[in-house]
Amino acid sequence: MDAGLHCAIRDGIATLTLRNPAKRNAMTPAMWREFPELLAGLRADPAVRALVLTGHGGTFSAGADIGSLRDAEAPRDLATRAEEALAAFPRPTLAAVRGACVGGGCQLAVACDLRFAERGAVFGVTPARLGLVYPPGATRRLVRLVGPSAAKYLLFSAELIGTERALRTGLVDEVLPTGGLDGRVAEFTAVLRSRSALTQQAAKEFADAAGEDPGEDAGEDAGERPAAARLAWWRGQEEAAGEAGEGITAFLERRAPRFPWSPSAGPAA
Repeated sequence: MDAGLHCAIRDGIATLTLRNPAKRNAMTPAMWREFPELLAGLRADPAVRALVLTGHGGTFSAGADIGSLRDAEAPRDLATRAEEALAAFPRPTLAAVRGACVGGGCQLAVACDLRFAERGAVFGVTPARLGLVYPPGATRRLVRLVGPSAAKYLLFSAELIGTERALRTGLVDEVLPTGGLDGRVAEFTAVLRSRSALTQQAAKEFADAAGEDPGEDAGEDAGERPAAARLAWWRGQEEAAGEAGEGITAFLERRAPRFPWSPSAGPAA
């Protein structure tokens, strides 16, 4: 089976599978390049409510194809471009992890909103094994997720950790028994589909903006101005679509809501 990315959409959930079985789903330069393009297509489809990232077979991803790092035509920032595209995807993203989630594979998993792992999975951030400088964006994202001390442990040592420690540090959100991952992911994504897409997309935008540095010369209230503008935009969307009206009415009538708002392809203006 050739290496590549496989995407399937079912009931509004896009499942993106990393496939390179000969090398434990290691990411080739072609796979890194394809990643942002594929995400751009999914982003433009308002029917896609959430994205699940997983690996083919019993492995998430062993990272980058190390042999390709010597290739002058495969710059290291390919992985950064893929990671940033995944982090910027506007709808909920979930990494479903089995087996090894190491190096570039872990970099992609950390860029997802949530991570569910099957017991026995292992995680590692391994540039120190190769003498590579980890990108600042990926480092910042890891620190926000697990805290400075745990991030430094992973980056300094390049040691692999199991699901128990990953859960304790916040690297994963749920650990499932063997054979239970697919069912739990299906259950959780069904919950996501039943909720307000407007609430989810606004919440992701606000959460990802939390802690951003507005710049030394921006002024004391600079951080509040963009937040206020984003809130006003989303409140306008909420009112125009009648989203909250439907949610409140459905609650009072004790029925499932039929939220009218559809995810937009672009960011809030």
